[in-house]
Amino acid sequence: MGETIIRMENVTKLYEMGESVVHALRGISFSIDQGEFVSIMGPSGSGKSTCMNMIGCLDRPTSGILEIGGKETAKMTEKELAMLRNKTIGFVFQQYHLLPNMTVLENVMLPLRYQGVERTKRIALAKEALEHVDMGDRLSHGPNELSGGQKQRVAIARAMVTKPHIILADEPTGALDSKTGAQVLNLFKKINESGTTIVIVTHDPGIGASTDRCIKLFDGNIQSDEHQVPVT
Repeated sequence: MGETIIRMENVTKLYEMGESVVHALRGISFSIDQGEFVSIMGPSGSGKSTCMNMIGCLDRPTSGILEIGGKETAKMTEKELAMLRNKTIGFVFQQYHLLPNMTVLENVMLPLRYQGVERTKRIALAKEALEHVDMGDRLSHGPNELSGGQKQRVAIARAMVTKPHIILADEPTGALDSKTGAQVLNLFKKINESGTTIVIVTHDPGIGASTDRCIKLFDGNIQSDEHQVPVT
């Protein structure tokens, strides 16, 4: 494995709900190295979604240290956080979040546009990413012409088109049948083999067993953190 790409040290997150305070994370600590394939598991209310938002630089800890790529997020401005997200992290969501008025190719090109990449290069990089996920023959299709599995492949291509160090996936197989879900999981394994760090947030034990490492959360605490031989 490479150098540490994600580090949490005694991270807490509190939310004020009226007169009560919710402890979403209770001082958790872990590190993830470049090139790891990790699942973060837990039931509803365990803190896994909050943990995902922290790793994705979508939220800040109440206390503790969070470093992404060696940079401490607490010391960064909102603009700097947005730049870190765009350059370092690719996101994959359960509901795909493809724009319906754009073609497959245009959806995948979008993150590159935000980075200021010129159009000819955007097209070339988007086509390359779509070929990588076996969607190179669907460039001009709209999202409404695709199956659920095809939509998720396009979403994965969009996440990887900027060549991020980390791909962060939130329940990426949750809306798919078991066969299609297994195909998507194999695609993540293929991407991980190229050196990209994959972090999958899930409640599905099957996905947890398919990764090289599984961090289990419960009630805002780390219940277990185990390296394992993944189930194929």
